[in-house]
Amino acid sequence: MLFQDVVFWVLAIVAIGAALGVVVIRDLFRSALLLALVFIAVAGFFVLMSAEFLAVVQVLIYVGAISILFIFAVMLTSDVRRGNLPNRLQIPAVVLPALLLAAMVVTAVSTDWRLIPDSQQERVGLVQTQSVNVLSDSALEQAGVSSPEEMQEIQQAGIADLLISDFVLPFEVASVLLLAALIGALALARGREGT
Repeated sequence: MLFQDVVFWVLAIVAIGAALGVVVIRDLFRSALLLALVFIAVAGFFVLMSAEFLAVVQVLIYVGAISILFIFAVMLTSDVRRGNLPNRLQIPAVVLPALLLAAMVVTAVSTDWRLIPDSQQERVGLVQTQSVNVLSDSALEQAGVSSPEEMQEIQQAGIADLLISDFVLPFEVASVLLLAALIGALALARGREGT
């Protein structure tokens, strides 16, 4: 077994165990800490896929900002150790995620994940490494890229280009979501001061 396989399975076990802990543990503070551990494990997956930029973004934004925001909100909430009380939404809260999990498993099993032909795999690897360094023309020629148009397209492709061009709407929606979470945390803090 390769070293990368061992690291993958360790990260997978840690991520799944911590994710289950987030749901099962009643202490909200410990649950938020386990959520940060899940985010760190996901960053490890990004490193295994040679997406170091996304791993750093994962650690900075999700572990450094989102988890701290959750912990901040939890610390400002009264009765942190008591957890959520039973209510009438418990059954839908179990059924809907179970249906979502079933749909994700069916989709993962029935999808043909080999969308990129084997002849193009090396070019995909080149584009992934381009986010870290600039590719030379000789490296592109060794990968089988011959036309100047393809060379220019691969050299210009990058994660930042995708975030600003094709994925600008999800990027902005995430920023609005973060703003809503911050306003919610401030509302919780202000409500506690009034009592």
